[in-house]
Formats: sequence, C-alpha cells, structure tokens
Amino acid sequence: METVATAKSHKALFLNTMAFTVCFAVWMLNGVLVTFLAANQVFDWGPVEIGWLLGIPVLTGSIFRLPAGMLTDRFGGKPVFVTLLFICAVPMYLLSYADSFLEFALFSFGFGLAGVSFAIGIAYTSVWYPSKNQGTALGIFGAGNAGAALTLVFAPTLLNTLTDNGTNIEGWRQLPVYYAGLLVAMGTVLLVFAENKKHGRQAQNLTAMLQPLKDSRVWRFGLYYFLVFGCFVAFSQWLVPYVVNVYFLPLVTAGLLAALFSFPSGVIRAAGGWMSDKWGARVIMYWVLGLSVALSFMLMFPKMEIYTPGEGILAQRAGVVTEITDTHIVVNDQIYPIRQSDTDFEALDETLLLLPTKDTWQEAVVEVGQEVNRRELLAKGITRIYSQANVWVFAVFVIGLGSVWGIGKAAVYKHIPDYFPDDVGVVGGMVGVLGGLGGFFCPIIFGYLLDWTGLWTSAWMFMLVLSIVCFSWMHWTVMKMSRLPSGFETKFASLLQGGGGKFLNPLISWDDEFSVGIDAIDRQHAHLLGLINKIDDVIQNGGTYEKFAPTVNDLIDYANRHFEHEEKLMDDNHCPDLDKHKRSHDRLREELLHWQEKVAKARVEEMREHMLFLRIWFPGHILNMDKNDADYLT
Repeated sequence: METVATAKSHKALFLNTMAFTVCFAVWMLNGVLVTFLAANQVFDWGPVEIGWLLGIPVLTGSIFRLPAGMLTDRFGGKPVFVTLLFICAVPMYLLSYADSFLEFALFSFGFGLAGVSFAIGIAYTSVWYPSKNQGTALGIFGAGNAGAALTLVFAPTLLNTLTDNGTNIEGWRQLPVYYAGLLVAMGTVLLVFAENKKHGRQAQNLTAMLQPLKDSRVWRFGLYYFLVFGCFVAFSQWLVPYVVNVYFLPLVTAGLLAALFSFPSGVIRAAGGWMSDKWGARVIMYWVLGLSVALSFMLMFPKMEIYTPGEGILAQRAGVVTEITDTHIVVNDQIYPIRQSDTDFEALDETLLLLPTKDTWQEAVVEVGQEVNRRELLAKGITRIYSQANVWVFAVFVIGLGSVWGIGKAAVYKHIPDYFPDDVGVVGGMVGVLGGLGGFFCPIIFGYLLDWTGLWTSAWMFMLVLSIVCFSWMHWTVMKMSRLPSGFETKFASLLQGGGGKFLNPLISWDDEFSVGIDAIDRQHAHLLGLINKIDDVIQNGGTYEKFAPTVNDLIDYANRHFEHEEKLMDDNHCPDLDKHKRSHDRLREELLHWQEKVAKARVEEMREHMLFLRIWFPGHILNMDKNDADYLT
C-alpha cells in the first residue's frame, strides 16, 4: 500500500477501471443474447434452460473470485488480469459456433470467468493508494459495473444490425466474435501499458493466506455485498420480465428501464467511495441499509384493491328500526350516523400516488321495522385499500434503490483495506464470491417466490427481509463493540485468552488514577485499555501480527469514535481548549497509525518493545488532557 497517491496510481486506476468495465459488459452478455435467441426461436429453450444460461456466467464469475484474489496477492494484478482477459476471449469466440444448449452452457461457463475481474481489480487497485484514499479509488474502480448497462443498451442494437432486423438470424454469431476481440484488445492494452505491483510482504502458504477467512467480519461484509451487489446483478436481469408482466411495457422500454437501474448504480459507486473516505464506511452503510429497507418496503406494494371489514355501528340499546337513509339509521328516537365513501377510486387512476390509500364506509344490515337488541350490528364497516404502483413512481424508487446499492458497494469494500490491509485480495475475493452468488441465487429465489405466492412483488418482500437482516446484524455488532466492559470483565477476558497466566499481570491495570470522574468516559477509557491488553496478550504468547491485526483495527476505530465523542461534548459545552484538544487527538491518531505500520513489519521478538509505546500512549493522554478538561466532558 502506498503512502501517497501518485501519477502511477491514477494510471493504474484508469486501466483497471477500463478492464473491469469490459469484463462486466462481457459477464452480462447472456442476459441479452439468450433472450434474443429464445425470442426468435433460434434454439428451443424453455424457462429452465434460459434460467441456467443466465445464471452460469454469474456463478462462474463468483466462485472463482477467491482464488483470483489470492493469485493477485501473490503475483500482482497485471499478470493475473492480462491472463484472465486472454483466457476469457477463447470461450467467448467459440460461443459463435455453439449449436446446442450443452455447448452454449460450456462456453458461457468459460467466459463467465470475466466476473472474477472484480477481485483482481480490487486487490490490484488497493496497493496503489494510501488508506485515506482507498474508498474513493475503489469506488471509481467499481464504477466499471456500468459495463452491464452498456451491454443492455448497445447489444440489442448490434443484434438487430447483425441480423438485418431478423432477416438473417444467423448474424447473431458475429456478436461473440466482437466481444472476444474487445477482450483481446483490452488485454493487450494492459500488457503494454500497465505496471505490476504486489504487497510488500513475504509470500505465504495457502493456510496462512486463508487465515483471515476465520474472522466473522469477512462473512458479515459478504452478506452486505450479497445485498448491494448480488441483488443489483439479479435485478439487472429480473427487471425486464418484471416490468413487462407488471406494467405491460414493451420489451425495448423494459430494457431501457433496466439499463437506467444498472447505469447509475455503477457510476455512483465512485461517489460512494468518496463519501466513505469523508464520513466513514460505517456511517454510509447505516444510510445505505436504512434506505434499502425503506425503498424495498415502498416497492413491495403492487397495484391492488383489498376489501376488508372495517368499524361497524352497534345498537346502544334495544329498540325498533324506524328509518334508514344513506346518511343515518334511526332506532326508536336515537339517530346513528352512517359514514359514507368519500373517495372516487376511478379518478385515482388518473392521479399520482406515492403511498397506498384507503377509504372506509358503512352499509346498513337491518331493515325498517326490525327489532334489535343492545350491541346488535346495525351497519357493517367496509375498508377498501388501493395501491396504484404507478410505473413512474416505481421507476424513481427502483433507480433510487440501485443508486443506494451502488454507494453501498463502495462502502463495503472501503472496510476491507482498513481491517485487512495485507489481505485485500483474499478477503475481497471471498466477499466478492458471496456477493456474486447473490446474483446467481436471487433470480432462482425470485422465481420460486413468484410461483408460491403469485405476486411479482414478492421479490421486493425478499429484499425487505434481507435488508432488515443486514441492518440488524450491523447495528448489533456496532452496539456490541460499544458495550464497555468493567475492569473485572477486561481482566476476566484476559484470563480466558491467556489461560490464566496474564490474569494478574496485564500490560496496564485500571486504576482510580485514570478516572476523570465521569462514568461514561471512564468506561470508554477502560474499553481502550482492554483492547491494548488484548493485543499484548497475543504478543506475550508469541503471536504474529496477523493474529492481533483485527484487534489493532478495533483499537484504531474505537479510539476515533471516542475522540469524536469527546470533541462533541466539549463543543456542546463551549470548552475553551477545544482546538488544543482536537490537535492532541489528531496527533494521537497519527501516532497510533504510525505504530501500526511499524508493528506490522516487526519481528515477533521486537513486538514487546513496541508495546511500550501503548503503555505510555494510553495513560499519558488521559492524565495530561482529559483530566484538565473533565468539566466539559459531561
């Protein structure tokens, strides 16, 4: 990882993004080509065959992302990326000779490898940029997702041109040749102009490279990516039949709407990276998952009319019905007003509704002269719920959701170099695998849900549930990290981790001398102390940096949030030394990051010496700064 972005960094980013755009356009080709061939009856394929041909490239490009990321970590991005482009060109070219489902499936499996370009590009891009620019750089690279929109827009036009609008149907075979040529051309450009770069660490064996996959964060990030990327890929293809069946739009218009969903989601990813750098990936993910919940909820309402019982009218006392009109019922001398419908539902079709609307009215169930008892029903209530699901409202919501997911894709990958700076290829590959599998499995899930419920909007119901699960897991994790242990709990955790040897001898023991007299701040300080002792415990037992690197990332992350919390309190209380305290926090952040860089490169025997820094860093700041400003930390 570089310490500063250079012209070489920007050149590498440009070439990576172009190559990824080409690969993503290739990866999504079957969505257009298979639909065209089936619609023109070139092959006798039913829904099952079509579903498999759409999913096979997505599956291939997903399951091989992990090994591709590992190869990139070991050999660098240039040789792996160039090899991939040339390899994919072969089955893409052979696709032009396919005459059966089996041949088409086999060649689709081959060129589907283009999907692994994401794992290669993420690892290759990250080594060229410092941590503070990782989000922006990876977001720009990820904008290559727009390659899907390019295929959706231009491939149908090319097919019409190559087949003379259907009169020369065999002309479709030229399209795979053109795509193969594009892959070869892009591979040649990378071969000539790209410069290789690898992580500056020694090569690891397979077991060591896979070690980060034991961290639960990898799987949590993978679930996020299953939503924001996998579901994006799924809906890039699913939206076409969805819009045709729900809104009766022509195929060309449906394809355009799918492209409008795909293109902004890819391009805005760059903005998502910048926002993640500026405000933090966690903050952005809170917004992304929250908006995903809200928009999925809005989209799951179909065009519908539902009648359900509403509030009726009960007789307050026994008597005889003497009069019934449209506005009231009279029992003896008592008048019971009847609620009438006040909504013209026919007119609603001509208006623009964002939310479902309802109307409630009452209808008499008794007759004049009828004797009624107390609490007997005089008029039944009827509620009518109407949802318009206007196509233009739908388009706005679905494009908005695609854009939100685009931002989320960048935010997810901003986390990876922060927590796994030397394992971006492996971790990024695994997260990419899980995300890509979303693109394979989600259309299958959508199909089964449609078959079971008969509702096209069941796909959005699934999105709502998945979004809630992701949001809840993230929030639970954040709250768990913020749950501040007492001194006893910290020592008890050390006892469990160290087998008893460190229980009475942590690096730093909490002492009343550290207290600033404010319980919330003291608990935060105690949590920082616990993280430091946890790092020391691993080092004292001969552990390598890889074993405690996640805890170091936790320490840096928690320290940043603690500092921000203190600064907000001091700002709210108009502390006169706020600027001085902020400068101290900035200096401490830099010192901690510098310490992380040094200890990451240190030999095991040197790490104990480096721990002396944390032994001084922790109490020095509390005693020298926080105690002085304790009156402003309430």
